[in-house]
Amino acid sequence: MKKQILVILGILILVVIGFFASKKINLNPNYEVGQKVDELNGVTVYYNGGVENVSGRELTEDGYNLGLKYQCVEFVKRYYYQELNHKMPDSYGHAKDFFDSNVKDGKSNKRRNLIQYTNPSKSKPKVNDLAIYSGTTMNKYGHVSIISKVTEKEIEIIQQNPGPFGKSREKYSLINEDGKWKINNDRILGWLRK
Repeated sequence: MKKQILVILGILILVVIGFFASKKINLNPNYEVGQKVDELNGVTVYYNGGVENVSGRELTEDGYNLGLKYQCVEFVKRYYYQELNHKMPDSYGHAKDFFDSNVKDGKSNKRRNLIQYTNPSKSKPKVNDLAIYSGTTMNKYGHVSIISKVTEKEIEIIQQNPGPFGKSREKYSLINEDGKWKINNDRILGWLRK
């Protein structure tokens, strides 16, 4: 009985170690970390490998912090800096921290210097809005992407670091009920707009 418990414990330890290692290494032989996989308005989306892989910090020439290289936050901040000429007053924080639960729908999120909308909101999402995702058991930091297309029935997002086999673009249903717009993804807390 003791031997079986030790074997099971050993297997569990190996599984846990394998899980955490897989979040930091590249499991996809089709891409190399730092490889271009997509772009939006000339701003490149890079491949990151494992979701927790870190390749250093990215700073602009004037010292503005864009974030950890090839992470989701780095892409959206680099896009806002290059395409929209926007710097966030608070240039640090995890993806989920971009959404401030104390800010009401349609009001200013002062830490990001952007207007914040809750999911659902009276305001329909727009192209270039940042979609903010909650954390999960597998990813406690959350996620952030850019809305790249909006129709009456769906949105398309573009993202960096969706995981080693994730796609840079995804589509979600957009629902209009009772005068409010809802992106049909339970992890999306809301969106931010310049």
